[in-house]
Amino acid sequence: MAFEFLLEQSVQYALISGVAIALFCSSVGLFLVLRKFALFGDALAHTAFGGVAFGLFIGVYPLWAAYVISILGALGLTKLRQRFDISGDAAVAILLTTGIAVGIILFSITDTDLHLGDDDHVEEMSGIENVEEAHEEHEEEHEEVHEENGESHDEHTMDDFSDMRHAHDMEEFLFGSILNITPENVIMIFVLCIAILVILKLIYKKLLYTTFSEEQARVSGIPVEKINYLLIGMSGVAAVTSMQLVGVLLVSALFVIPNVSAMLYGRSFKQTITLSISFSLFSVVMGIIIAYPFGIEPSGCIVLLAIAILMGSLVAKGTGMVKTAGIVTKRN
Repeated sequence: MAFEFLLEQSVQYALISGVAIALFCSSVGLFLVLRKFALFGDALAHTAFGGVAFGLFIGVYPLWAAYVISILGALGLTKLRQRFDISGDAAVAILLTTGIAVGIILFSITDTDLHLGDDDHVEEMSGIENVEEAHEEHEEEHEEVHEENGESHDEHTMDDFSDMRHAHDMEEFLFGSILNITPENVIMIFVLCIAILVILKLIYKKLLYTTFSEEQARVSGIPVEKINYLLIGMSGVAAVTSMQLVGVLLVSALFVIPNVSAMLYGRSFKQTITLSISFSLFSVVMGIIIAYPFGIEPSGCIVLLAIAILMGSLVAKGTGMVKTAGIVTKRN
């Protein structure tokens, strides 16, 4: 049976989580793209990477730390940007570079502390060779313990994440690890998806008005600042959550690429967001289905499929097969 692998729990968890992530990333991402803040999701993901490292450093569950650090960092920088009139692209660059720099430093400190703490039997470590030998010995002991307990390096739970303090775990956050997702993560992602979509539905008209005409929205009595902060908060949650699907380095692809493709077709905002969600869902689902049998990273397949849709859309528009007048919003 060609698609027998779809019966495996890991694949089913990945597909369910991927669908939820595709839904809210494309929805929130469209507002960021229209506000010319396309790379804001990327900056939030890099900040979340620093949050993950901080969580490991202080001994709390990494993803919870990532949510807090990412949202607080984005809100804080937005406040500074408003007060000191910092440009949007400069704010994104500051957030992005700070997050990745802090993450790298904390990951290296945490990894070093772990190995030094576990190598008490090494009385003298004077020189690089001794350090490398101790490191290799620790890795061998670590693997033996897991084999005896019947555990895997890729299985993480809310209560036990000490094994995440190794280099391959940092790669999971950088490049995604959707096939290693746990049932608890699936539930959390599903709940967050529903929460974000409900909030977007409730503030849809106000958010749309604020996106296209912030000054008029402010004059009309819409609480623009609160709406903006709420969008930033949802973007932070979406960025950290999607990090599990495509990793820190590719998060912006889910926010930007499906929306750019949809904007080539859409003649109205509703049509554009519908197409964006459709493109995103197709990329995520097919990316996971294609990647699993060939043993390749789903994150790369997902992004390449999204790129393929964009390239096809550009070709269609360039040859005159697609004609649009841009997004036209209806105002009551």
